[in-house]
Amino acid sequence: MATTTTSHRDTIEPVTPDPEAVQHAFKLITGHMVSCAVYNATQLGIPDRLAGGPRTAADLARDCGVNEDALYRLLRALSSVGVFAETAPRTFGLTPPAAALQDGPLRWMALWVANPFNVRVHADSMHSIKTGEPAVRVTTGKDAFEYFAGDQALSKVFNDAMTGFSMTVIPAVVEAYDFSGIGTLVDVAGGHGAVLSAILEKYPAMKGILFDLDHVIAGAKAQLAARGLADRVTTATGDFFTAVPAGDAYVMKHIIHDWNDEKATTILKNIRAVIPSTGRVVLIESIIAEGNEPQLGKIIDLEMLVMPGGKERTADEYRALFAAAGFELTRLVETKSPLNVIEARPR
Repeated sequence: MATTTTSHRDTIEPVTPDPEAVQHAFKLITGHMVSCAVYNATQLGIPDRLAGGPRTAADLARDCGVNEDALYRLLRALSSVGVFAETAPRTFGLTPPAAALQDGPLRWMALWVANPFNVRVHADSMHSIKTGEPAVRVTTGKDAFEYFAGDQALSKVFNDAMTGFSMTVIPAVVEAYDFSGIGTLVDVAGGHGAVLSAILEKYPAMKGILFDLDHVIAGAKAQLAARGLADRVTTATGDFFTAVPAGDAYVMKHIIHDWNDEKATTILKNIRAVIPSTGRVVLIESIIAEGNEPQLGKIIDLEMLVMPGGKERTADEYRALFAAAGFELTRLVETKSPLNVIEARPR
């Protein structure tokens, strides 16, 4: 006797979806396409090529060495979401978001977030959902920072993006938080020194130690010199899971969120081992709020899940993390950026 099967879909009564809900869902579903389109336009330097005014797709295609019709379709799609504006048939100009993507901090972030490497890792993100482990190990066979160390070009893209994000955040941090009274400030995993440089520029009596992996520090020295800080900053290399340089205070921007509680506690314990009793630790991180309100940190948390294996945290989670390492959370300071200042002092 023949048998038949009924799919789950066949048992569901059809409903008429709300048109606005459908449109919203489609925006979310196609979000990766928009992100990749922004990446392509940024990689081609389209925002910079339009700095002098609107240009035709044909003119831009000749400059970029790409297919004219394909470029037109790319720019048309991005114009539909406000990145560019089609000012005349097949002619495009800048909008404020496109201008923000000209060479500088946001451009560097765009070249990382939708970088083909990052997109491939997120394509494997179901592994993280099932296991709680970073998907990057499935994609590459290595941990994220181990992989970066072996790929200098990708490492530069990543470090430029982190520098760019720092440049958009640190002015608000320096405005909101008082770093005065610190003799030597240690920037742990400070990348190319954007955070440390901005703080030292405001506090001319302060000295700094920039601490990171050797291949990262190699790219930082020229930038410190260009900002006139070479004589005030000592660079140091090493593994913060083993030890950190001694200083009067410590700052970390978007570092603790890279790690799970066990590894984050190890970093903080290594700081606790050398920090003076009068010292302080200053984290520049998202503080996740309860509820459904949009928050960049809630999205970045997914990057932490699939890439380094870390997490964004609530205030209570930071309080517990500090306590486990011998610190007391003493202040939470809001800034005019997506990140907050979290201060702790030795107990």
